[in-house]
This record gives sequence, structure tokens and C-alpha cells, in this order.
Amino acid sequence: MIEKVSVLFVCMGNICRSPSAEAVFRKVVKSQGLKQNFVVDSAGTHAYHIGEPPDPRSQKTAMKRGIDMSLQRARQIESKDFQRFDYLIAMDRANLSGMLRLADPSNKHKAHLMMSFIDSEYDEVPDPYYGDGDGFELVLDLLESACLGLIKHIQSHV
Repeated sequence: MIEKVSVLFVCMGNICRSPSAEAVFRKVVKSQGLKQNFVVDSAGTHAYHIGEPPDPRSQKTAMKRGIDMSLQRARQIESKDFQRFDYLIAMDRANLSGMLRLADPSNKHKAHLMMSFIDSEYDEVPDPYYGDGDGFELVLDLLESACLGLIKHIQSHV
């Protein structure tokens, strides 16, 4: 059994990719009987959508897979998140860079790219916000695989 581990998923506005990652991760840990071992949250590097629910397209796509995101609300990442969380997982390099500006040097090792936990042709989770809708399915596909890889990584490092 693993110890209690805290994970924060981060994208730009916290309405598409990071809340999707949070919801997918919650589903995966629950299905593996590990729910009690994790504290999970998400945040954005920008304050565009603070207090708003996830994008309706993200919610609709997730709901088709039995994932309910309706209670999540966007928030902005804070420097204290680097003390509160064991893993801070960025969806792309721009998010990673934004996160690291908030980190004390002793905590920068906690920041990772989401796609670093699996072998994939994608090295970042693409932002579906400005697309025509099909990008939300791809994001969930990538997140489902990457969340499994993240759990394996955490289990091997505890």
C-alpha cells in the first residue's frame, strides 16, 4: 500500500485539461481501490476563470465516459501549492514554466509534465479550448493513459 500522496494538475485556465486530469485521476484511483491514498486537485496558471465550472465541452465529453466534473471550480495556482502537494503536474511546457516561477528552489523537483509518465507521440497534452470539439476526446484518451503511468510512477517512488 502507498502512503497518502497529494497531486495537483495544472493547465492555463483550469477549465479544460487540468480539471479533466483531476477527474480522470480520481476515477482511476477509485477503480484501483486507492482513493484513500490520494489528495487530488487542479489549478490554472492564469486567473481567467476563477470560480467557474469546467468548460461545458470538457464536462460533456467526460460524462460520456462516466466522469462527472460538475462540482469542480477553477482556481489559480499559488506558491503555497508547492508546499501542500507532492506532485504538481503541468499539461504543457508553458504551464510548467509558469508553475516553476512560483516554486522555491527546494520544491522545483515536484513539478512534472503530464505526458512524461507514458511513451506517446505527444509530449504535451494539447489544449482543446479553441478547437472544434474533437480535441476533448483526444485529451481524455491521453489523460487516461498518463494517469495510469503517473500512478505507477508514484507507487515505484514511495
